[in-house]
Amino acid sequence: MMEKALKFGLPPLLIIIALFLVIQAAKNRPQPEEREVAPTAMLVDTISPEAGVANFVVQAQGTVQPRTQTQVAAEVGGRIVAVSDDFVAGGFFRAGDVLAEIDPSDYEAALLQAEADLSSARARLSDEQARSDQARQDWQRLHGSEREPGELVLRLPQVAGAQAAVQAAEAAVLRARRNLERTRIRLPYDGMVRSRQVNLGQFVSPGSILAVTFAVDVAEVRLPLSDQDMAFLDVPRPGRNDRPPMSVRLSGTVTGQRGEWQGWLVRTEGVVEESSRLNFIVVQVEDPYGLLEGERRLPLIMGTFVQAEVQGRSAEGLMVLPRSALREGDSVYRVDADSRLDIRRVQVMRATPDRVYIYNDLAADDQIVTTAISAPIPGMNLRVRQVEPTEPALRVLPADETINRVDEQP
Repeated sequence: MMEKALKFGLPPLLIIIALFLVIQAAKNRPQPEEREVAPTAMLVDTISPEAGVANFVVQAQGTVQPRTQTQVAAEVGGRIVAVSDDFVAGGFFRAGDVLAEIDPSDYEAALLQAEADLSSARARLSDEQARSDQARQDWQRLHGSEREPGELVLRLPQVAGAQAAVQAAEAAVLRARRNLERTRIRLPYDGMVRSRQVNLGQFVSPGSILAVTFAVDVAEVRLPLSDQDMAFLDVPRPGRNDRPPMSVRLSGTVTGQRGEWQGWLVRTEGVVEESSRLNFIVVQVEDPYGLLEGERRLPLIMGTFVQAEVQGRSAEGLMVLPRSALREGDSVYRVDADSRLDIRRVQVMRATPDRVYIYNDLAADDQIVTTAISAPIPGMNLRVRQVEPTEPALRVLPADETINRVDEQP
């Protein structure tokens, strides 16, 4: 009986004793040292805003075009008998130069005929005037001076007809002389030939297009601007010329070389383009090819695509940041005095692809985060790495600045 009790009672007793010992050992185990959990902080790059002390610079792009371009058409018909060496695409000519000549023989003959008709008309007028004078003398001899002779007696209708014939003959001479002059193709400006459509020996009729030419005294660039850009420019009102031209910096690539040219904003077109809702201002560049006043090392060729920087209104009182520092909802990420994230809404005065101008919402010693934060939470801890700006916040372009152009370099 005793053996049976030990057989069935001993194993559970041993298990209970083992559990008791394990529990006692766990209670008497030394407690681990407690450590304070350090909060994590995100490493970010920051910059300080810069004070806007200069002027806005409005950027635009456009294509250089001549101010004066002409489709040269024949005013008389005939065969081309002479062509100037300069009458080729790219040829330069002076005002009054003969570019081409139409066969003048028929027009010389027409002038001679008109001059002969004029001489005949004048002879007839002299004859009629002499007949009229003789008729007056005969009347006075027969009737005295008491009665005035009639117009038919004095042959006044014949005299008037002869005078009209003289005027018609003079007009015919003038017309023939002008037609003869029109056989020589001239233009009233210094220019270049863009294209030529005729050649030596070719017959042309009145109205035939001979060439396309343009003047080289002034080139123009039409710059498209939005309403927002126009708000930062002090441009003349449409139809008025009461302000001095504004200096504009143009830059572009010509024959593989980068160059800069000085232009002047002279007018606004005063019309909003319906399809794009853009305004256009016009910038002029004097002597773009350097053919009139002085040689240019790098001419501004027609058709060149240029970038323009136009001096705008004053930016004083504004703070300037890179465009990448502006966050959604016109806000910036600022690091406060406790190195925590402060999301601050700002009043944006102007934004460009590179910069943003903020009105009276930031201080010069503020640290603005430029690092992208995927889940920004106000008050989150930050570690700051200061980054110096690589470009000036504003580019100053005074109205009287002399631009260092490629053609002025030694």
